[in-house]
Amino acid sequence: MDLRQLHTLIAVADTGSFAGAARIVHLTASAVSQQIQALEGELGVAVFDRAKRPPQLNAKGEEVVRAARQVVQIMAETRMSISGTRMSGVLKIGAIRTVSMRLVPRVFTRMRGIYPDLSFDLTVELSERLTLDVSAGRLDAAIVAEQVGVPAGLSWAPVLTEPLMLVAPPETRGLDAARLLREWPFIRYETGAPLARQIETELSRLGVSPRLIATANTMPSIIGCVQAGLGVAVVPKMAIADAPPGSIWCPPSGPGAVTRRLGVIQRQVSSRVRVLESMRDLLSEAAAESGLAAPDPGAPVGD
Repeated sequence: MDLRQLHTLIAVADTGSFAGAARIVHLTASAVSQQIQALEGELGVAVFDRAKRPPQLNAKGEEVVRAARQVVQIMAETRMSISGTRMSGVLKIGAIRTVSMRLVPRVFTRMRGIYPDLSFDLTVELSERLTLDVSAGRLDAAIVAEQVGVPAGLSWAPVLTEPLMLVAPPETRGLDAARLLREWPFIRYETGAPLARQIETELSRLGVSPRLIATANTMPSIIGCVQAGLGVAVVPKMAIADAPPGSIWCPPSGPGAVTRRLGVIQRQVSSRVRVLESMRDLLSEAAAESGLAAPDPGAPVGD
């Protein structure tokens, strides 16, 4: 087994075919097939299901690909360490939409001051999908909402806590939450994300069953509907960070408001632990500057 075989295996996993991998590793498709067969011979197991067309990774293959990504990354960073080269390459980060629009760009800019040779690849998705991508080695880490359980081999460290807030059109300024929810129709966030369930929890806390006027699956579209006067909505505080002054009204939440925690999920064994620690620290700083609370230090962290 050598690094060429591992690079080829990763290329097949990323492109979904031997032909696609051949273009990346600059080999013929038959040479790619030969390398994969040699790798399987050394491992003593088949990593592809060849009954399917094109061949697909089986469960053992997925496991080997995850290990291959780590080995390739560790070797690259070891060479840099020995040669005295500064940290470089691409940091592959995932983020849910609300943090991708403001906090993550700010953090990437600050990280450039620490690691000037580092570049970034940002993927915006739902928390569940990002967690799967981290587990599979397609991402180095991701900024996701707190989850009920953290998959084996991953760790999750909280970086910020934010409240859920009722937002209403600017002409409702001065009205309280109870009156707004009685008199105005509701715009619902409808996705499979944990946030959608948390919003329903907040509505239950407020003791209302709002009259639905619209659904949307992105926070910017919900905020736009509110600003246009269509209705009211419940959103995380970060979603209104860029709203122009006076464009929405946020009545006081009162005690007991629902909050959500966001944090960084990564593999427990990572060759980029130092870089990811810097990213977490910078995320916490940027969150504090945006008026978002630090997580409760006594709260449990998934492992």
